[in-house]
Amino acid sequence: MNTASFQLNGQAVAVQAEANTALVHVLRNPCNAKDVRYGCGAGNCGACTVIVDGHAQQSCNTPNGAVQGCDVRTPASLPQDPVGAVVLQAFVDEQAAQCGYCINGMLMSVTALLQHNRQPSDGDITQALNRHLCRCGTHVRIVRATRLAIQRLNAKG
Repeated sequence: MNTASFQLNGQAVAVQAEANTALVHVLRNPCNAKDVRYGCGAGNCGACTVIVDGHAQQSCNTPNGAVQGCDVRTPASLPQDPVGAVVLQAFVDEQAAQCGYCINGMLMSVTALLQHNRQPSDGDITQALNRHLCRCGTHVRIVRATRLAIQRLNAKG
C-alpha cells in the first residue's frame, strides 16, 4: 500500500491505496466522491471524467499514483468555479441531461475545454466530447448547452 496525496476540490487528501488502483475507485471509496461516476471501467464512456491539473481525464484508466501532488477536481467543484458554474447553468437551461449518468463527465470535459479556450470551434467541442457516450441521445442538447456556455462566457468578457 502506498499513500496517494493530492488536492481534491481544493482540499488536501492522503489515501492508502496501491499506486495502480484506478483513480475512480480511490475517489469514490476512500474519498467518498460519489459525484464521480463509474461507467465502463475501460475509458470508453467518459462518465468518470475529472479535471486533473486543468485537463479533463478519465479516472477509470488513470492510476491513482499518477495524480500524486496534483489538483483533482470533480463535478462537486463546479459551482465554485467561474467557468464551471456557467457550464452547469447552460446544461440546466438547455435540459442537456435525461437520465443524468453521463452528464457529470461531460460537464468536466466542457469545463476543462472552456477554461483553456473561450472560443472553441465545432471541431474542438467534438474533440472534447469524443470519448463520451450518452445512451439517452441528448448529444444535440449537450452541444447546444456548450455553445450557450461559450456565448455567456464571452459576453462576460
